Amino acid sequence: MKTEQTNFWEGEFGKEYTDRNSFTKEGLNNYYLTNYGISKDKLNEEFLGELKRDIKILEVGCNIGIQLASLQNMGFTNLTGIELQDYAVQKSKTLTSGIKIQQGSGFDIPFKDNSFDLVYTHGVLIHINPNDLSKIMGEMIRVSSKFIWGFEYYNEETQQIKYRGHDGFMWKADYSSLFQKLDPSLKVIKKRIIPYITESNKGNNDCMYLLGK
Repeated sequence: MKTEQTNFWEGEFGKEYTDRNSFTKEGLNNYYLTNYGISKDKLNEEFLGELKRDIKILEVGCNIGIQLASLQNMGFTNLTGIELQDYAVQKSKTLTSGIKIQQGSGFDIPFKDNSFDLVYTHGVLIHINPNDLSKIMGEMIRVSSKFIWGFEYYNEETQQIKYRGHDGFMWKADYSSLFQKLDPSLKVIKKRIIPYITESNKGNNDCMYLLGK
């Protein structure tokens, strides 16, 4: 499935995004501490700390794999990612080890039903046109046997916002509730609204959520 947004991210803009967001694990933690006052490792532990470390995890839209590397640092061993931008996939192979990352689209996840225990996104759903969300969310639900995990920009109502001067490429919404609207059997295990603490982003919030089947 091709959309205006997938074409945008597969092109030069997506490559520039990858170069701009090639954090180290330490850099990612520092980014979180600066923007939210809590490290990414601490948030991961809060939401996933009680899960067995050998569960099968898939990240949809993993970029260079730094989020997966953070989970690896927690002790998780069975980690897979798919990424639309081939440049990011190739770059990930020089930056990660022991993590399976391949080119692929969240609109057509190349795995069988219930292939993973946990499927997640991090800052990906915000770039999907609301009219197309049910497709990618449905695919995530299809390949997950137990959990959906996410971290996305939050707003009670879906709202488009400009992204680096572009219209039609970023939205904020209550994504956990949209998952539940699509599949009412999903239950909220944990949900936390996380406000930005930096002056430039004051008043904005992100949300981390863990849903269970």
